[in-house]
Amino acid sequence: MLSLWQKTSGTWINVFTILLGTTIGLSLRGRMPIRMQQVLTQGLGLFTIFLGITMAGAMRNATVGIVDGTILGLLSIVFGGILGEVLQIELRLTQLGDWLKQRVKGGGRFTEGFVATSLLFCVGPMAILGCLNNGLNGDPGILTVKAVMDGLAAIAFSSTYGIGVAFSSLMILIYQGSLSLVASSLAQVLPNPSSDPCVALISGVGGLMVMGIGCNLLELVPIRVSSFLPALFLAPILFTIAKTLHL
Repeated sequence: MLSLWQKTSGTWINVFTILLGTTIGLSLRGRMPIRMQQVLTQGLGLFTIFLGITMAGAMRNATVGIVDGTILGLLSIVFGGILGEVLQIELRLTQLGDWLKQRVKGGGRFTEGFVATSLLFCVGPMAILGCLNNGLNGDPGILTVKAVMDGLAAIAFSSTYGIGVAFSSLMILIYQGSLSLVASSLAQVLPNPSSDPCVALISGVGGLMVMGIGCNLLELVPIRVSSFLPALFLAPILFTIAKTLHL
């Protein structure tokens, strides 16, 4: 029987590295020239797009019968985006960021930093696989690697957006902690997350969203990334339907 710490240790490590990275980024913020901050943001944007493309490729491993995984991914992201607009998820997340900004008297681009990093840190295969492994086996290995990556990203983000980045750790705590605990309670029915095609589809759809974050960082085109969050829940539903129908 795993203890609460063993089930969620990776999440707590992740929270710590984000807070540490934010602290370092804030300490460097006033000492770096604007052009250096821009280069940091652009570099992070380029890497984020690369990461998203790499993640999106996982959809090719989610084929069900004659239905290609990319088709399921397309349906998930399109209908998920429509549902997200109906639910006004982007607006609600922005309102949450603004509320936190007022509470802590955050300035500048607080809300933008909070929303962007919350999405970036929560969406992705490492978060899903890491939480499942942590909750099922008590192994925080994947989440520890993710924590290091998130901490480095937090340095770059906080040097540009400010303290709003630190509050994304609350989203990490809620999202990853809950997923780890759910995985632990369903240990007998969950498939192997590292090879399950449904998880690959979810990761691939998440990759498309991560690419959107990269585009926003590079200011290429404004993308309402938060509106696509329902796609992460639609993906396994569409996968299950296709599998049930044996298409």
